[in-house]
Amino acid sequence: MNEQRAVKVSKYLSKHLRHEPERIGLTLDEAGWVEIDALPEAARAHGFPIERAELERVVAENDKRRFAVDGSRIRASQGHSVAVDLGLPTAEPPAYLYHGTVARFLDAIRHEGLKPMNRHDVHLSADRETATRVGARRGRPVVIPVDAGAMRRAGHTFRLSANGVWLTAAVPPRHLRFPG
Repeated sequence: MNEQRAVKVSKYLSKHLRHEPERIGLTLDEAGWVEIDALPEAARAHGFPIERAELERVVAENDKRRFAVDGSRIRASQGHSVAVDLGLPTAEPPAYLYHGTVARFLDAIRHEGLKPMNRHDVHLSADRETATRVGARRGRPVVIPVDAGAMRRAGHTFRLSANGVWLTAAVPPRHLRFPG
């Protein structure tokens, strides 16, 4: 499988394991899991054939570890817009976390803070480099430091996904440290 195909399969899995499982006839359980064997069958029936080996390679080699496998089940690690409970325990964040975005969103973020938008949580990175890569998906990246320590002391909770993404319900503007 070439890199272009791997990206297409990864995006397909993300779409259907995070946002639209019903579109291809999948039903996620309350924690977001679905039987692995159901995925290639559902994809094939809806015009996007995926071989089991392709699925396994995408899961194993995805640099962002977007998917988790537990025995015969698979799920997206985070980023769902459908109702799931990933069962992630609260975790003590480092003093600072980082959010990658682009300049066109800065005014709204300055006024409203970070919101989950169509997802369950705000996604934060443990380091600037990762946040830079996240922001670069939409253009020239801007990295906003988040005073996670102050948020925690103020009663905000954090959870850490299996692939290292920090999750929190929202980040008020007072906990953001804008560049320049």
